[in-house]
Amino acid sequence: MKLILILFSWVVLLGSTWLNPGKNNNAKRTKADSSITQVIDQFNHRFAPDKRTAIFQIDAYRQKNQLILTGKTNLIGAKSFLLERLKNEKLEIVDQIRTLPAVELGEKVWGLVEVSVCNLRYSPRHSGEMASQALMGTPVRILDREDNGWLLVQTPDHYIAWVDRGAITGITTEQLNTWKEKSKVIYTNSFGTIYSESNSNSLPVSDVVAGCVMELKAEKNGYFEVILPDNRLGYVSAKEADIVKHWISTTSATEEALVNTSKRLMGVPYLWGGTSFKGVDCSGFTKTVYFLNGILLPRDASQQVMVGETIDKSGVWSNLKEGDLLFFGEKREDGSERVVHVGMWIGNNQFIHASDKVRIGSVSASAPNFDEYNVKRYLRAKRILKTGSVVKLKTDSVYPQ
Repeated sequence: MKLILILFSWVVLLGSTWLNPGKNNNAKRTKADSSITQVIDQFNHRFAPDKRTAIFQIDAYRQKNQLILTGKTNLIGAKSFLLERLKNEKLEIVDQIRTLPAVELGEKVWGLVEVSVCNLRYSPRHSGEMASQALMGTPVRILDREDNGWLLVQTPDHYIAWVDRGAITGITTEQLNTWKEKSKVIYTNSFGTIYSESNSNSLPVSDVVAGCVMELKAEKNGYFEVILPDNRLGYVSAKEADIVKHWISTTSATEEALVNTSKRLMGVPYLWGGTSFKGVDCSGFTKTVYFLNGILLPRDASQQVMVGETIDKSGVWSNLKEGDLLFFGEKREDGSERVVHVGMWIGNNQFIHASDKVRIGSVSASAPNFDEYNVKRYLRAKRILKTGSVVKLKTDSVYPQ
């Protein structure tokens, strides 16, 4: 009986191999030679050095005389260069790399944030670590979609993360261009409500925070009638908002304006990944302050330190001006730095930052709010104003009109 079972198993195995030759061939795949993987690594380092802002995840396998490439990327040009380079290997190249945006998305490869603040996460689930946030009306590039409906998106600051599909209205390129031509309203108060009618006693349609953008339909009774990205209609007080075109033309990131905006966030709780009045982390705080003054900073402290002009590296506080960013972290033995925290200089030997909550610290040892911990790990200060290394909404508007 045992012998019969063994023979039967062999017959099943041989039959499976004969009916599914591809399966047997796949089993013979091996990792590509190190020379090929080194080429891919070089392209990865060159075109996607920051994994937060670019995707270039490519693996290579050998199968007889074939070089099989798998993975995904949103860098179409880099992929083309790689395929051209690998022709030198004199192997038949089988391109199985998924190019993003994914074809499964169809024409709706853009989206608009439809809630006041949406949470962006490093993995496609609500329990995933929060990476950042995006405000209502923010246009995002949709790159991919999971079976559970979560969307992989790229924000205007190029940050890539996952978002619950319920927070995004998917649109086509044509619809995005049409939306850009519409007159829009930006909410400028810290917190507020979009009402169902032009009075504050009516039912709310949505909450709203500073920086949220909505399409303008009309103005009456001291209210802007607005259209939200998912076509909900509502009313927002004209005293708490501004026409985007007017706001952009009149907003100026002066030292005084930056300090005033930063103090509006005093006491806002620390929130890992937060970039709004509902909660901020250290770089989310500086990003929010600058955005509300017309400048789009990169997302993280380690990215923000790459822009602007270095003003100080030795703690000569007299060199600093209001609005300068202070970076903190550790210096490695090889001379490199690891930036882990950022704050903003507000004068009088003080800086404001998000640590537990948004608060003011001093670099003066005699001050009651002396922040000895951060002073000891101070790395450098950078001046963002009057530099060409950042996006200015006045000239590079994310929200035309």
